Amino acid sequence: MGIIGTIFIGLIVGLIARFLKPGDDSMGWIMTILLGIGGSLAATYGGQALGIYQAGQGAGFIGAIVGAVILLFIYAMIKKN
Repeated sequence: MGIIGTIFIGLIVGLIARFLKPGDDSMGWIMTILLGIGGSLAATYGGQALGIYQAGQGAGFIGAIVGAVILLFIYAMIKKN
């Protein structure tokens, strides 16, 4: 997947994560994309390293959303302090 595809998937994952997490998260498009990309990278490599799923499976997308939600909680805790 190219850089444009990565940015697009990151945006989708970031938007879904922001929708799923309760509360007000005031961040722009770039932070949403970075959140989605970071969650995707963390969940993809972590899930594959643990043997939970293989590359290209639908569980990777769900894992990316979970990873992005976790990153969003961490971002909210850091921003609060």
